[in-house]
Amino acid sequence: MYIATPITTENIPMENGTLVLLQDVFPERESQKLFVRLLDEISWQQPLIHVAGKKRRIPRLQAWHGDAKARYHYSGLSLAPAAWTELLLLIKTRVEQVSNTVFNSLLLNRYRDGQDSVGWHSDDEVELGINPTIASLSLGATRSFRLQHKKRPELKIKLELQQGSVLVMAGELQHHWRHQLPKTQKPVGERVNLTFRRIYA
Repeated sequence: MYIATPITTENIPMENGTLVLLQDVFPERESQKLFVRLLDEISWQQPLIHVAGKKRRIPRLQAWHGDAKARYHYSGLSLAPAAWTELLLLIKTRVEQVSNTVFNSLLLNRYRDGQDSVGWHSDDEVELGINPTIASLSLGATRSFRLQHKKRPELKIKLELQQGSVLVMAGELQHHWRHQLPKTQKPVGERVNLTFRRIYA
Protein backbone atom coordinates (compact mmCIF):
# COMPACT_ATOMS: atom_id res chain seq x y z
CA MET A 1 0.00 0.00 0.00
CA TYR A 2 2.81 2.45 0.75
CA ILE A 3 6.43 2.82 -0.29
CA ALA A 4 8.79 2.68 2.68
CA THR A 5 10.78 5.90 2.99
CA PRO A 6 13.27 7.09 5.63
CA ILE A 7 11.45 8.44 8.68
CA THR A 8 12.80 11.52 10.45
CA THR A 9 12.39 11.16 14.22
CA GLU A 10 12.39 14.22 16.49
CA ASN A 11 12.24 13.73 20.25
CA ILE A 12 10.80 17.01 21.46
CA PRO A 13 12.17 18.13 24.84
CA MET A 14 9.48 18.55 27.47
CA GLU A 15 8.86 18.10 31.19
CA ASN A 16 6.42 15.48 32.47
CA GLY A 17 5.82 13.49 29.33
CA THR A 18 7.08 12.10 26.05
CA LEU A 19 6.52 13.77 22.68
CA VAL A 20 7.92 12.36 19.44
CA LEU A 21 7.31 13.71 15.94
CA LEU A 22 7.82 11.25 13.08
CA GLN A 23 7.99 12.82 9.62
CA ASP A 24 7.30 11.04 6.32
CA VAL A 25 5.62 7.99 7.86
CA PHE A 26 3.66 7.98 4.62
CA PRO A 27 5.33 9.55 1.56
CA GLU A 28 3.65 12.56 -0.06
CA ARG A 29 2.01 10.75 -2.95
CA GLU A 30 0.60 7.99 -0.73
CA SER A 31 -0.52 10.50 1.91
CA GLN A 32 -2.54 12.39 -0.67
CA LYS A 33 -4.23 9.21 -1.85
CA LEU A 34 -5.15 8.29 1.72
CA PHE A 35 -6.46 11.80 2.34
CA VAL A 36 -8.77 11.74 -0.70
CA ARG A 37 -10.08 8.26 0.12
CA LEU A 38 -10.83 9.15 3.74
CA LEU A 39 -12.78 12.25 2.73
CA ASP A 40 -14.93 10.06 0.53
CA GLU A 41 -15.20 6.79 2.47
CA ILE A 42 -15.67 7.87 6.09
CA SER A 43 -19.17 8.61 7.41
CA TRP A 44 -18.42 12.04 8.86
CA GLN A 45 -20.63 13.47 11.62
CA GLN A 46 -20.91 16.71 13.60
CA PRO A 47 -22.38 15.77 16.99
CA LEU A 48 -23.57 18.01 19.81
CA ILE A 49 -21.42 18.36 22.93
CA HIS A 50 -21.92 20.08 26.28
CA VAL A 51 -19.96 23.34 26.58
CA ALA A 52 -20.52 25.64 29.56
CA GLY A 53 -23.92 24.08 30.19
CA LYS A 54 -25.06 24.44 26.59
CA LYS A 55 -25.26 22.01 23.67
CA ARG A 56 -23.22 23.02 20.64
CA ARG A 57 -22.05 21.38 17.44
CA ILE A 58 -18.37 20.53 17.53
CA PRO A 59 -16.37 22.89 15.26
CA ARG A 60 -15.21 20.07 12.95
CA LEU A 61 -16.42 16.73 11.62
CA GLN A 62 -15.50 13.44 13.23
CA ALA A 63 -15.87 9.65 13.19
CA TRP A 64 -15.10 6.91 15.73
CA HIS A 65 -13.92 3.45 14.67
CA GLY A 66 -12.55 0.53 16.61
CA ASP A 67 -12.99 -2.88 18.16
CA ALA A 68 -16.54 -3.74 19.21
CA LYS A 69 -16.08 -2.87 22.91
CA ALA A 70 -14.06 0.31 22.38
CA ARG A 71 -16.63 2.87 23.54
CA TYR A 72 -15.40 6.40 24.20
CA HIS A 73 -16.91 9.17 26.34
CA TYR A 74 -16.09 12.89 26.39
CA SER A 75 -18.00 16.19 26.75
CA GLY A 76 -21.30 14.38 27.21
CA LEU A 77 -20.79 12.18 24.15
CA SER A 78 -20.87 8.39 24.24
CA LEU A 79 -19.33 7.05 21.06
CA ALA A 80 -20.00 3.50 19.89
CA PRO A 81 -17.36 2.43 17.38
CA ALA A 82 -18.04 1.82 13.73
CA ALA A 83 -16.23 -1.24 12.40
CA TRP A 84 -12.70 -1.02 11.07
CA THR A 85 -12.53 -0.63 7.30
CA GLU A 86 -9.84 -2.28 5.21
CA LEU A 87 -8.24 1.11 4.61
CA LEU A 88 -8.20 2.05 8.30
CA LEU A 89 -6.66 -1.30 9.26
CA LEU A 90 -3.87 -0.79 6.73
CA ILE A 91 -3.15 2.66 8.14
CA LYS A 92 -3.34 1.33 11.70
CA THR A 93 -0.75 -1.35 10.97
CA ARG A 94 1.74 1.25 9.76
CA VAL A 95 1.12 3.60 12.68
CA GLU A 96 1.51 0.73 15.16
CA GLN A 97 4.84 -0.19 13.57
CA VAL A 98 6.35 3.28 13.89
CA SER A 99 4.92 3.98 17.37
CA ASN A 100 5.61 0.48 18.75
CA THR A 101 2.11 0.43 20.26
CA VAL A 102 -1.02 -1.67 19.65
CA PHE A 103 -4.26 0.30 19.28
CA ASN A 104 -7.90 -0.78 19.34
CA SER A 105 -9.67 2.46 18.43
CA LEU A 106 -9.44 5.54 16.27
CA LEU A 107 -10.89 9.04 16.42
CA LEU A 108 -10.87 10.82 13.06
CA ASN A 109 -11.26 14.60 12.90
CA ARG A 110 -11.89 16.52 9.69
CA TYR A 111 -11.00 20.21 9.67
CA ARG A 112 -12.73 21.73 6.64
CA ASP A 113 -11.03 25.15 6.85
CA GLY A 114 -9.26 27.44 9.29
CA GLN A 115 -12.44 27.96 11.34
CA ASP A 116 -12.64 24.28 12.26
CA SER A 117 -10.68 23.59 15.42
CA VAL A 118 -10.40 21.73 18.72
CA GLY A 119 -10.07 23.66 21.97
CA TRP A 120 -7.75 23.15 24.93
CA HIS A 121 -8.11 19.68 26.45
CA SER A 122 -6.27 16.61 27.69
CA ASP A 123 -6.94 13.06 26.58
CA ASP A 124 -7.25 11.84 30.15
CA GLU A 125 -10.56 9.96 30.12
CA VAL A 126 -10.55 6.98 32.45
CA GLU A 127 -11.03 4.43 29.65
CA LEU A 128 -7.68 5.46 28.14
CA GLY A 129 -5.76 4.17 31.15
CA ILE A 130 -3.16 5.81 33.40
CA ASN A 131 -0.47 6.93 30.92
CA PRO A 132 -2.00 6.53 27.46
CA THR A 133 0.00 6.47 24.26
CA ILE A 134 -1.77 8.32 21.47
CA ALA A 135 -0.46 8.38 17.91
CA SER A 136 -1.80 11.13 15.66
CA LEU A 137 -1.47 10.94 11.86
CA SER A 138 -1.89 14.16 9.86
CA LEU A 139 -3.13 14.23 6.26
CA GLY A 140 -3.98 17.20 4.09
CA ALA A 141 -3.15 20.80 4.97
CA THR A 142 -0.50 21.69 7.56
CA ARG A 143 -1.96 23.07 10.80
CA SER A 144 -0.43 24.42 14.01
CA PHE A 145 -0.69 22.20 17.10
CA ARG A 146 -0.08 23.71 20.53
CA LEU A 147 0.64 22.30 23.96
CA GLN A 148 0.75 24.06 27.33
CA HIS A 149 1.77 22.77 30.75
CA LYS A 150 -1.14 22.83 33.20
CA LYS A 151 0.80 23.95 36.30
CA ARG A 152 3.50 25.94 34.50
CA PRO A 153 1.63 27.76 31.72
CA GLU A 154 4.82 29.48 30.60
CA LEU A 155 5.91 26.10 29.22
CA LYS A 156 4.52 25.97 25.69
CA ILE A 157 5.22 23.95 22.56
CA LYS A 158 4.08 24.80 19.03
CA LEU A 159 4.37 22.30 16.18
CA GLU A 160 3.49 22.47 12.50
CA LEU A 161 1.94 19.10 11.70
CA GLN A 162 2.58 18.23 8.08
CA GLN A 163 1.01 15.67 5.81
CA GLY A 164 2.25 12.13 6.42
CA SER A 165 3.60 12.88 9.91
CA VAL A 166 2.75 11.03 13.12
CA LEU A 167 2.88 12.74 16.52
CA VAL A 168 3.20 10.35 19.47
CA MET A 169 2.13 11.57 22.92
CA ALA A 170 3.01 9.22 25.77
CA GLY A 171 4.07 8.85 29.40
CA GLU A 172 2.64 11.38 31.84
CA LEU A 173 1.91 13.95 29.14
CA GLN A 174 -1.91 13.87 29.41
CA HIS A 175 -1.75 14.44 33.19
CA HIS A 176 0.45 17.53 32.96
CA TRP A 177 -0.24 19.07 29.56
CA ARG A 178 -3.22 20.22 27.55
CA HIS A 179 -3.30 20.69 23.78
CA GLN A 180 -5.32 22.30 21.02
CA LEU A 181 -5.58 22.87 17.29
CA PRO A 182 -6.63 26.54 17.17
CA LYS A 183 -8.60 28.42 14.56
CA THR A 184 -6.64 30.42 12.00
CA GLN A 185 -7.53 33.37 9.79
CA LYS A 186 -4.94 32.30 7.22
CA PRO A 187 -6.24 30.55 4.10
CA VAL A 188 -5.81 26.82 4.70
CA GLY A 189 -7.08 23.69 3.01
CA GLU A 190 -8.80 20.67 4.52
CA ARG A 191 -7.03 18.43 7.01
CA VAL A 192 -7.82 14.96 8.35
CA ASN A 193 -6.31 13.86 11.64
CA LEU A 194 -6.37 10.23 12.78
CA THR A 195 -5.69 9.74 16.50
CA PHE A 196 -5.12 6.11 17.39
CA ARG A 197 -5.85 5.11 20.97
CA ARG A 198 -6.25 2.08 23.22
CA ILE A 199 -9.51 1.82 25.14
CA TYR A 200 -9.60 -0.28 28.30
CA ALA A 201 -13.20 -1.47 28.67
